[in-house]
Amino acid sequence: MKILMLSNAASIHTKRWVKSLSERGYDICLFSLNTDDDPFYSPLKNVKLVHYHYRYVTDSFFHALMQRMEFFSVVKQVKQLVKSFQPDLMHAHYVVDYGSLGVASGFHPLVLSVWGSDVYGEKTLSRLSQLSLKYKLRRTDCILSTSAAMARETAKYTSKEILITPFGVDVHRFAPNVSERNEQEPFVVGTVKSLEPIYGIDTLINAFKITVDNNPEVPLVLQIVGVGSQKAALEQLVSDLDLRDRVTFVGKVPNEELPTYYNRFDVAVNLSLKESFGVVAVEAMACGCPVVASDADGFKEVIEGGKTGFIVPKQNPKAASEAIQRFIDHRSLRSEMGANGRQRALSLYDWEKNVDTMTAIYSKLLQNAQ
Repeated sequence: MKILMLSNAASIHTKRWVKSLSERGYDICLFSLNTDDDPFYSPLKNVKLVHYHYRYVTDSFFHALMQRMEFFSVVKQVKQLVKSFQPDLMHAHYVVDYGSLGVASGFHPLVLSVWGSDVYGEKTLSRLSQLSLKYKLRRTDCILSTSAAMARETAKYTSKEILITPFGVDVHRFAPNVSERNEQEPFVVGTVKSLEPIYGIDTLINAFKITVDNNPEVPLVLQIVGVGSQKAALEQLVSDLDLRDRVTFVGKVPNEELPTYYNRFDVAVNLSLKESFGVVAVEAMACGCPVVASDADGFKEVIEGGKTGFIVPKQNPKAASEAIQRFIDHRSLRSEMGANGRQRALSLYDWEKNVDTMTAIYSKLLQNAQ
């Protein structure tokens, strides 16, 4: 099967889909905007990367006109790829840009995956944006969502069936490793998230401060894995709260090294304001690490509250601290909920099974198109 994929080549989500499909013998032509050649794709068999660079114009008077002219230029290139590559189907990831290109190309069958920010925000999307979203979903042959929560959001704009294709984890790589843990070491609170306002790292730091103050005799540390625009502000908050000796900003960690960190955490805490699919919670659970997470939609779906972890209100440091405290007071909870989380990850979010779901959708779509 030949698939023309329209997606951001720099995204870890795109990389994982392309790699897995390539390993299963699919021929992939990946078209990406604003991306240089990525060495990740070079060793992959049956994968061709094509990228297009926008010409950005800073003069606002010409900006809108240039954007429209650029769009038609990009559509032309996509149509040329259709002619030369002759795909069996087209799969566009993210409605706003790649979905627009897929629809404008006129190619069918067209699969469209929603990613989150492209469909969330009914109250903030302009009327024109909502009409555009509805039009693109109407012109799509198959709509996919990584979570039921995001599917419900997407359903506000279409009456079509929305199929769920979870973005799971490699449960062999993300797995418990008891050698990484030492009960004599400090109690480790950890998070893996970009340092951006939407992910509530400031709430986590404030929750950690409450926990430290409530446990003067307990060696506690906080490890923050990730990079982002809020790093300086968050470091200042840590300093203001006199937590410099207890908080470590680890920085960016390659995906393949993340299991090491999850296995060192006594509890993984993620307090996002919004989350369409809680992949970081799935990664932690797959490693046998219990979680504390905000009541964002994505987390409420993947975490079984009270069994694999605890769900707390958003922007509520006190509630988050109380949930962390339960693992400090009852260390057996860590093992119990960690084991439950591992089983949940195996049953629902095994990446190979998720890829099976995707390929079955492809096959059925082509059968129906004949």
